[in-house]
Amino acid sequence: MLESHSPEPPLPSTSSTELPLDRSDSVEETNIIIRELSEEAQLKMEVIQSLLEPCDRATYGEKLRESAKKLGKTVRTVQRLVKKYQSEGLAALSDTSRGDKGQHRIDPFWEDFIIKTYTQGNKGSKRMSRKQAALRVEAKALELGRDDYPSYRTVYRILNPIIERKEEKNTARSIGWRGSHLSLKTRAGQDLSVEYSNHVWQCDHTRVDILLVDRHGVLIGRPWLTTVIDTYSRCIMGINLGFDAPSSQVVALALRHAILPKHYGSEYSLHCEWGTFGTPQHFYTDGGKDFRSNHLSQVSVQLGFVCHLRDRPSSGGIVERPFGTLNTELFSTLPGYTGSNVQQRPKEAEKEASLTLRELDRLLVRYICDRYNQSIDARLGDQSRFQRWEAGLLTAPPPLSERELDVCLMKEALRRIARGGYVNFQNLTYRGEYLAGYAGESVVLRYDPRDITTILIYRREKDKEEFLARAFALDLEAEELSLDEAKANARKLREAGKSVGNRSILEEVQDRQLFVERKHSDRKPSRKDRRQDEQKELRSPQKPVEQPEPEVMEADEILSASEPETDVEVFDYDQLQEDWGF
Repeated sequence: MLESHSPEPPLPSTSSTELPLDRSDSVEETNIIIRELSEEAQLKMEVIQSLLEPCDRATYGEKLRESAKKLGKTVRTVQRLVKKYQSEGLAALSDTSRGDKGQHRIDPFWEDFIIKTYTQGNKGSKRMSRKQAALRVEAKALELGRDDYPSYRTVYRILNPIIERKEEKNTARSIGWRGSHLSLKTRAGQDLSVEYSNHVWQCDHTRVDILLVDRHGVLIGRPWLTTVIDTYSRCIMGINLGFDAPSSQVVALALRHAILPKHYGSEYSLHCEWGTFGTPQHFYTDGGKDFRSNHLSQVSVQLGFVCHLRDRPSSGGIVERPFGTLNTELFSTLPGYTGSNVQQRPKEAEKEASLTLRELDRLLVRYICDRYNQSIDARLGDQSRFQRWEAGLLTAPPPLSERELDVCLMKEALRRIARGGYVNFQNLTYRGEYLAGYAGESVVLRYDPRDITTILIYRREKDKEEFLARAFALDLEAEELSLDEAKANARKLREAGKSVGNRSILEEVQDRQLFVERKHSDRKPSRKDRRQDEQKELRSPQKPVEQPEPEVMEADEILSASEPETDVEVFDYDQLQEDWGF
């Protein structure tokens, strides 16, 4: 008997979260990261996610029957699996079946021969059927004098997936818009109908057409931009800007930024908040190796969404269009813009390059918050992108805690805990509470590359990673230091023949801050400053004209001359407020 309504998806624990690693976070510091699930468990996860989507009774019954057919189980068994997932989470998906299930238990020589024979027999104008491939196998066995060749049925079983993929490729096409609804075609032949906000997210990379410099003015190159787009509203949910080439770690960092609520300081000068956050149900991307990695599969399993590869490049217009908008409306107006055409690149681009990565990040964040997400998309009618995202939410998305998103943080090579609970990373020394008890053990470091003054220590146990503690860079507790800045500082100190360490890097940061302040104070006065100086001179009292001193002075004149003159100084309140922040 079918359920009367669709079950509600389980809600993760809520906790207010800041974007950077917060040292004062009160969330319980116990987290287990599940590293990998089997193919069968991932199929179960995909089926459960589809059943947890809100729908009416008839649609849920149809989904339930399709899921049972897909898993090769009864309807009742699938219902029990959904209830077990709601109560136990990912533990309900643990694989207890044979490890070689779905694999062809034949000699690898024969499997390779079957696939190559069929592939070569269908190149160009040639055509070969499954039966002809089986006959070739039998002839090859006779030639080699072997009697352990696979049967016709085994040959068919090996070739069927290849034939099905070929047929889907020849007949598949993106469904696109059906009235007011958008459908996306996946590489597996599934149709994703986009119904609401945070339903389907898309992700892609591009190289920004701007040359950047480091804090010392040395030319670095062009950074990479990764964006996460909500398909329903076209809002930019999150970004990652840096010099790291596209990889699964970069995708995970962009996802982490998109999932968390975003809070920025006054230095960004925002008039509107970013406002978007939450977790998607489907993640739709191209077939790049960064999107097919085990790391991204681990992230999707841990956070509970399903990854899909798009069927063909033409299906990626929604995620690629914002790159063109950013290029024409923002990047082309900044110094160091190179343009997308290498032959027509401006010769002055390298000379005019003056922006640092941090400055470009501030300009980009402000453009997205105040302009792009607040603008109206031509396809969405009279609603801005952010308004459509808010209106399209089924329920308010519960924010996840940082510990649940540690799986998205970039993972470095193994490090060993030194005596006393110290860890060395990027020429910095870190110390964390309770780490002294794990001296000599190898651990995994996870960190946010935008601020590496705080890192997270995990201990690996078989296929899991268990959180141990946070570690803080000594002497840099009150500073903010990115990974790129740490590398640049270390490189500059080494070139100067100085030793690299926490103290030397801290001194370099402080000296740079003093240099910026002196440069700001020595700047040429602006027109406003000159006008205020002129007004100050006009308001100040005029000094009397000096008279020649008489040869003989009276007694009262001598007394008055001995008294000090008191000049009245007049201050400009606007100038004081600008200079001292009154």
